[in-house]
Amino acid sequence: MKVKFLIPLVAFMALVGLMLFGLSNDPKLIPSPFVGKPAPQFSLPRLNNPDETISVNDMKGKVWILNLWASWCVSCRAEHAVLSKLIAEEKIPTIGLNYKDYGTEDYGDDAKKWLATLGNPYYAVAVDTKGMAGIDWGVVGVPETFVMDKKGIVRYKFTGPVYQKAVDETLIPLIKKLREEAL
Repeated sequence: MKVKFLIPLVAFMALVGLMLFGLSNDPKLIPSPFVGKPAPQFSLPRLNNPDETISVNDMKGKVWILNLWASWCVSCRAEHAVLSKLIAEEKIPTIGLNYKDYGTEDYGDDAKKWLATLGNPYYAVAVDTKGMAGIDWGVVGVPETFVMDKKGIVRYKFTGPVYQKAVDETLIPLIKKLREEAL
């Protein structure tokens, strides 16, 4: 009979334990099944010249970044200055993957206006209007940022807007380490 009364207490304690576990985790550290594996392939039109494409293969032999963004994304705007500074200071080739973003007047119109206003730090901007490349990369939302090594292996994923502390403590040290590694 006394065991009946302990069941709710045990269930409550288990629930509290799960909540504490969840609160102690960093939501920016969403694991990616691609870390340690070859970067998912894409060949997408370039924003400023849709007749040309950009692909993962164009980046082989380089340490590089893929940053998924959209003009409708408020968090993308928040990270843009920090990301632009990282790209400029570290001279890290970066593909901006414009995710599900298309203008009403012209091909990529909203994205072009956004970059004209905030600046374009990217080596190239790939356009993923249907979001299929984003799905291949396992994107849960924009912005997301991936770091690849010289062999095209995904080495790190950052979910959400990149902020200065993450740049200083994680991204710059990782980029420097990857640049020192042999091809």
